[in-house]
Amino acid sequence: MISVNTKNTTLATVTVTFNPDLALLDAQLRTLPVDCMKFIVDNASRPDVFAQIDALAAQRPNIRILRNDANLGLAAAVNRGVHAAASMSAPATFVLLLDQDSEPQPDSVATLMQGFQGLETSGHRVGCVGPTLRDPQTKLTHGFHQRTRWRWKRAYPAVDSREPVPCANLNGSGTLVRTALFEQLGGLDESFFIDHVDTEWAFRVLHAGYGLWGIPNAVFDHRMGQASMRFWCFGWRVWPSRSPLRHYYLFRNAVTLMRRSYVPRVWKCWAVVKLTITAGVALLTFRNAKAQLSHMLRGVRDAFAASPGRECDQQQ
Repeated sequence: MISVNTKNTTLATVTVTFNPDLALLDAQLRTLPVDCMKFIVDNASRPDVFAQIDALAAQRPNIRILRNDANLGLAAAVNRGVHAAASMSAPATFVLLLDQDSEPQPDSVATLMQGFQGLETSGHRVGCVGPTLRDPQTKLTHGFHQRTRWRWKRAYPAVDSREPVPCANLNGSGTLVRTALFEQLGGLDESFFIDHVDTEWAFRVLHAGYGLWGIPNAVFDHRMGQASMRFWCFGWRVWPSRSPLRHYYLFRNAVTLMRRSYVPRVWKCWAVVKLTITAGVALLTFRNAKAQLSHMLRGVRDAFAASPGRECDQQQ
């Protein structure tokens, strides 16, 4: 295992849990560097599940559990974990944000760190870097988001490529960011709870004048939704299966983002198309189609009922 700590540079990880699959969480903890502090922020898992998380953490060094009394959502939990990393006696220089079911492949965390520092050495103003995310069921990669003036697209570099990929968005799990920048930009938007939390954050980072990059040869196995399927559309694609509640947040938060001035127009157009496809797929393939549609429509309604939300008054 390559060490990720160098002089004056330290890493902490933040994993948010909510009734996790203990085997997957254990696999993640086993792959993380031994010498970094690992924060597990638990969003009020069931008492029996939390007891198992606690027992799992006790088996390994450098793990600290922060338990919320209620499910505060992904964004609030991440913010709490990063604040804890920044408040250590020797504050972490970097934080790596992780979902409970993401599993870095060997040396991928170190590869992310090296990619970040290499970009900075080359003179780039780096906001965040992220890994290649690979669906463990289909073995397909999710690709990196890019955009042109008129098109939102994905790039699929080879997983052994050492060339960083400029991105227009990054998935939250696997995001590596300097702790100071995360706090400077105000952390994640807690009003989003879950879904598009990472999208809003990425657009805010870009608006502040920082860049996003994908590091292709850093590979994390990552599960999107409760299950996934693959389909053909000019190449094999991965499509996540979500519960009605997750579709509520997906639609509510996507429409909320469409109403914010710092979000690129091309993404707003792409989001309309993708939400339409998402609704169609849910209605055609899910047994609970009526509940799916009801939650989607309620999400859209609630987004329009709310104010447009935070404007991007960033400290440069």
